[in-house]
Amino acid sequence: MKPEDTVATVDDLMDTLRADLEWLTTIPSIAFPGFPAEAVFAAHDLLVELLRGAGVPTVERLDLPNTAPVIYGEIPPPSPDAPTVLLYGHYDVQPPGDQRLWKSPPFEPTPIEGGLRARGIADDKSNVIAHLGMLRAYGGRPPVGIKIVIEGQEEYGSTFDDYPPTDPERFACDAMVIADLGNLRPGTPTLTTALRGASEVIVEVRTLEEPRHSGEFGGAAPDALVVLLKALATLHDVHGDVAVEGLRRAEWSGTTYTEEEFRELAGVLDGVPLVGSGGLGERLWSGPAITVIGLDAPGVEHAASAVVPYARAKLNLRFHPRQDPKEAQAKLVDHLRSLKPFGVPLTVTPGDTGPGYEAATSGPAYRAARAALKEAWGEEASSVATGGSIPLVNGLAKAAPGAEVLLFGAQDSMCNLHAPNERVLFSELRNTVVAMCAFVREYAADFPTGDGAA
Repeated sequence: MKPEDTVATVDDLMDTLRADLEWLTTIPSIAFPGFPAEAVFAAHDLLVELLRGAGVPTVERLDLPNTAPVIYGEIPPPSPDAPTVLLYGHYDVQPPGDQRLWKSPPFEPTPIEGGLRARGIADDKSNVIAHLGMLRAYGGRPPVGIKIVIEGQEEYGSTFDDYPPTDPERFACDAMVIADLGNLRPGTPTLTTALRGASEVIVEVRTLEEPRHSGEFGGAAPDALVVLLKALATLHDVHGDVAVEGLRRAEWSGTTYTEEEFRELAGVLDGVPLVGSGGLGERLWSGPAITVIGLDAPGVEHAASAVVPYARAKLNLRFHPRQDPKEAQAKLVDHLRSLKPFGVPLTVTPGDTGPGYEAATSGPAYRAARAALKEAWGEEASSVATGGSIPLVNGLAKAAPGAEVLLFGAQDSMCNLHAPNERVLFSELRNTVVAMCAFVREYAADFPTGDGAA
């Protein structure tokens, strides 16, 4: 399919793709405990129907313990020398949260200027529809082999993250497109080339058997909350940079936000400075971050005049994509265990930890992707990273260690994913479908025959 034919074909498909996206988004496919499982299965069944209608000859259901069903599909390569591309997305969504903060019901797709608003419409149903659009554009016969993986419990987490390495033949491919991300900003074609790792640590302090009157005992009796705050204050220096030794930090040479964009995206209040030093890319993607995400302590409204006997905090650590996750977590644990604020020891418990990811970007799939994104958006693709994590990426990479991993899609950083009033722009969806079509065309043409990984 020539470039001019690709654009015309995709434009002809957009009304149908929009209708399918609206249909899919009306289904509240929330795979969290306490939400109806029937909606998750309904989204699964609809996508199976749409994939078969797009010409996918093999569509299977993978049932794994304690997780929603995974959709698996295959289209054989058109020739023995053609590469195979794995397409990934997920059909489950985040809960809507406080529905009073939504401008329209979260599961009623509502038109906005240039797009639609609904829960899950960007993360990740628009990306699933983009895969479908590419398959339809080629009439179910793209110039590459296709493997399709659409999971149903990505947002909550599932056993599927660790499954691919146990079934490597099923996931063998030459390249994979992980469509669970998008552009840095609308209209800026973006490849995400790295993901920070993530870890959790709990730190506790117990100093007294029970609360004691602050007037009678304060000043000598050790306050557990003050001890904990003293420890937490050592995690950052005066600039706000992480002060834990051994956590890797490197300069970021790719594209990043402007400070004004970031302040708006993060909702930073006027007059409040950003923390840390160096470029935003370092602070957000190639350096560490430690956040106190939970604190157990007496609430202000019902506080008694008493010395606090017990306090606990949960910390979230994000670390450099290439740092070993156990090493990174151990650096934080060792730092905390070495402290004895006012002579009081801390109890430090490591929690879950997951690796980051950094892609190799010099192969034929990346050449094809850069050309495809330029074709779709009319400008060179930017390279960014993300501080978020996609655990399945590492599982798929282990299952197909020779495959190139590409992360791009129809979302953009301003789409409000996981927040009220999530939206997708039709321009981003349309251009993502064009890019997907151009990618498989360019990749098939440039693929070194006889040297595939699949």
